[in-house]
Amino acid sequence: MKKKLIAGNWKMNGSLAANDKLLKDILVGVGQAACQMAVGVPAVYLSQCQALLAGTAIDLAAQDISAHEVGAYTGEISGAMLKEFGVRYVIVGHSERRQYHGETDEVVALKAQRALGCGITPIVCVGETLAEREAGKTDEVVKRQLAAVIHTNGHCISEVVVAYEPVWAIGTGKTATPEMAQQVHAVLRAQLKAASDHADRIKLLYGGSMNAANAASLLAQPDIDGGLIGGAALKAQDFLTIIAAAH
Repeated sequence: MKKKLIAGNWKMNGSLAANDKLLKDILVGVGQAACQMAVGVPAVYLSQCQALLAGTAIDLAAQDISAHEVGAYTGEISGAMLKEFGVRYVIVGHSERRQYHGETDEVVALKAQRALGCGITPIVCVGETLAEREAGKTDEVVKRQLAAVIHTNGHCISEVVVAYEPVWAIGTGKTATPEMAQQVHAVLRAQLKAASDHADRIKLLYGGSMNAANAASLLAQPDIDGGLIGGAALKAQDFLTIIAAAH
């Protein structure tokens, strides 16, 4: 049975002092966790967090990666650069990147490819808006988003992590019921099985406002292999509670 993965996404939050306290509090409380763990930090804090997490069971994640390998792309950060800081995972295609930065399915697929090429595991985010869910298009949307990544990455798709994050449940306090989340995860699992002989090794995370209160019920679902945690990842005790639920 594969271990679950609990990955925090700090988004644009943190400071040198706050990061130091948060990670030290998490490390003190985490003990012998039964799951895999990662924290996705702003790029300017990768060096600090690499040092704080060295020799621990918590992996370092980045929040974005350039679709380019090198060149005149001001402000961009390449996979090779991330690798130098010990980054194990990188979040690609988060709904905020899609919404605010116009990232298309094709760009997300290319970013996943760049990550894989550098030995970094992409956490590929897919999810529908409230309007798309109400129109009955949830399955269509998430399958289209994932299909682009499968098409670009071929057999390497077995090396990615997929995170289902219903856009209407991110930062809103709303969350899909465990049954709703499981239904979409089952659709994604079937799509991956059709694309790869090794689909069972692919972790499917739930990323729509998983918190200390609902983590256990969500993680109990058969196709939910972990969580991509937003706000709760910024509170040590909440993050530890979610980790404890991922047994």
